[in-house]
Amino acid sequence: MFLSREEAFGLLSQFGSPLYVYSEDILRARCRELCCAFSGRIRPSFSIKANSNAALLRIIREEGIGADAVSCGEIFILEYAGFDSSEIFFIPNNASEEELRFAVGRNILVSADSLSQLETLGRIKKGARVSLRINPGIGAGHCDKVVTAGHATKFGIEPALCTEAKKIIKAFGLKLEGVNQHIGSLFLEPGPYVEAAEALLSIVLEHFPGLCFVDFGGGFGVPYKKSEHRLDFAALRDGLFPLMDSFAARYDNKGISFKCEPGRYIAAECGLLLGSVNAVKECFGRRYVGTDLGFNVLMRPVLYDSWHEVQLIKKEDDGCASAPLADITGNICESGDIIAAERPVGNAQIGDIIAVENAGAYGYSMASNYNSRLRPAEVLKTSGGEFRLIRAADTLQSLTASF
Repeated sequence: MFLSREEAFGLLSQFGSPLYVYSEDILRARCRELCCAFSGRIRPSFSIKANSNAALLRIIREEGIGADAVSCGEIFILEYAGFDSSEIFFIPNNASEEELRFAVGRNILVSADSLSQLETLGRIKKGARVSLRINPGIGAGHCDKVVTAGHATKFGIEPALCTEAKKIIKAFGLKLEGVNQHIGSLFLEPGPYVEAAEALLSIVLEHFPGLCFVDFGGGFGVPYKKSEHRLDFAALRDGLFPLMDSFAARYDNKGISFKCEPGRYIAAECGLLLGSVNAVKECFGRRYVGTDLGFNVLMRPVLYDSWHEVQLIKKEDDGCASAPLADITGNICESGDIIAAERPVGNAQIGDIIAVENAGAYGYSMASNYNSRLRPAEVLKTSGGEFRLIRAADTLQSLTASF
């Protein structure tokens, strides 16, 4: 954990509880790891659905990483954070004509997720630049809900329809600049990613000469559990680079470039979620630690049954070396509102802090006002050790601002 006990209590006193805190040092380190991992041969592009805070996006851009957007709102935030159109790749799903016009009007490259979306793009602007999202039939992920390729997912164009796609491209004079895919989220073994990359490159060789880029997609995982190992980038390189070399030797455009889409890997480990213990009790022999960390603040556990390591930060040292197991629960009126089950925090007391690790990806970005709860503030711990507010917390007045 990148915060001291004194810092954690001081931050909650200053900015309120719960609170998201991010480490600039860790964020920059992950960006640099990715850029170095592929020796410049595969350029990472941050999927901002993982975390769309403008202050963090500016840091990511400073590190030379591009951005993927899936909505007009994400495009707007990226522009606000300083990204220009050449640095943004729009990869929507079931986008409306208005959304597609929004991106095309800004000269942002759009990925077509279906033949019908490809036709809509053609009608919007003949001769427009476009990419195709291919479903290679190979998926991976930590949960069925985040597997984004394979035979039972809504994403992408299956290889059998590539010929039809080429007909639409020709009919509207579209310029096909690249192809992209995404097999899922949070893989820690390189095998499925390499297999999907090989499938995509074979499809390109068969159907699509003259491309500017191939985007292998993302899903790079981080170890949410202490027992998990880190993604082995050396093994990933060993699998990908020979495929890329073989492909380049046979492909017509020798200057073709390669991309990937790591969202979680960049942002997850730089984020820490702090919450306050407001109640402790036993009920039918089970111990509960009640906090203000409802699933309106962190959705992943209830949505995906996801694991986050947690730490208890005591307000006062009680000298207890061990503690019974307890369920850490939130303040949402749902029985599924459990942040972490059966963890060794049973000696928690009112006023203590629960710190949730690896909360920088799909944390605040999935937060809501369910139960009319307020979304928390976000704070950045800078490389100089200072703390800076980068998003204010909701207020009761903001709940009615749009009425």
